[in-house]
Amino acid sequence: MRVITVTVESNAAAQTVALGESIGRLLRGGELLALHGALGAGKTQLAKGLARGLGVRPDEPVVSPTFVIVREYAGRVPFLHADAYRLTGPEWAALGADERLAEGAVLAVEWWERVAGDSTMHPEIDVTLEPVAGESEADGRRVVVRGKSDWIERWAAAVAEIGLRLSGAG
Repeated sequence: MRVITVTVESNAAAQTVALGESIGRLLRGGELLALHGALGAGKTQLAKGLARGLGVRPDEPVVSPTFVIVREYAGRVPFLHADAYRLTGPEWAALGADERLAEGAVLAVEWWERVAGDSTMHPEIDVTLEPVAGESEADGRRVVVRGKSDWIERWAAAVAEIGLRLSGAG
């Protein structure tokens, strides 16, 4: 199956949350999402949206897992939000993430690139968040989403429905 890349402009944290929600609504369980971006790029905002789209209770605070490494939330499928920044390969393996995916959880990993070489898992969806060139960090974000063609075509249609601008599908 072909991998497609779509770029979306997000002009506010609320739009980044909405993007995450649109992704979460299409997830079925067992998916690994790699989240890339510098500190403050919006990875946790995207995870808040993923949680909303996966049916996590709206009053459940979704916060950065920086110091606890993995936070788990109950939704229509279990949602695990992980931060791999401080992990080594053996520490990553000890978390048992592959077993949780096999059980049907959705796993979103911030700083995936830190453990990717030590993992046997491969992300189905890859998301990179970066400030829009020439704008302050508080302004817009470019959100680049890569995924398999069947999934990303459904997601692109959902994003168009919430009124965000898409570019570069292909």
